[in-house]
Amino acid sequence: MAAVVDIVFEDARWEALGLSALAERASVATLAGLGLAAEGFEISLLATSDARIAGLNADFRGKPTPTNVLSWPSEERGPDQPGAAPDLPEPGTVDAPEALGDIALSWETCAAEAVAQGKAMADHVTHLVVHAVLHLLGHDHVEEADARLMEGREVQILATLGISDPY
Repeated sequence: MAAVVDIVFEDARWEALGLSALAERASVATLAGLGLAAEGFEISLLATSDARIAGLNADFRGKPTPTNVLSWPSEERGPDQPGAAPDLPEPGTVDAPEALGDIALSWETCAAEAVAQGKAMADHVTHLVVHAVLHLLGHDHVEEADARLMEGREVQILATLGISDPY
């Protein structure tokens, strides 16, 4: 199977963590959790630092501060009604997978959160990748009903990966 996640490493600490395998595993589990075959999809991931993600956060969200993860869906997939499941995308082929969008992760913020929450860095980052892939697939957590659906799916997907409920 071709890789679902294409990663650009701007910070070598991500490579030392094994982000390639971790992100692939989390993405495949997220897609499978929604009944989608991973080989029909592609995700781009930027493995970066607080300085870079603060710039992206300022440019795209008007918040000039670092954050743990950002995501940019390739198209709007959100539901019309709060709490409803988003429309799932049609898969592409192995040779021409459907691009779901882009994700960026920041090393310093993720590492600080993992320490503060007493979690293994790999588990915390796995959760953030699952969370970001769900955003690419149209999930959100602005409305309470949407947050319940998204968090419930995160917990179910993480359980398949042997990771405890992060909430």
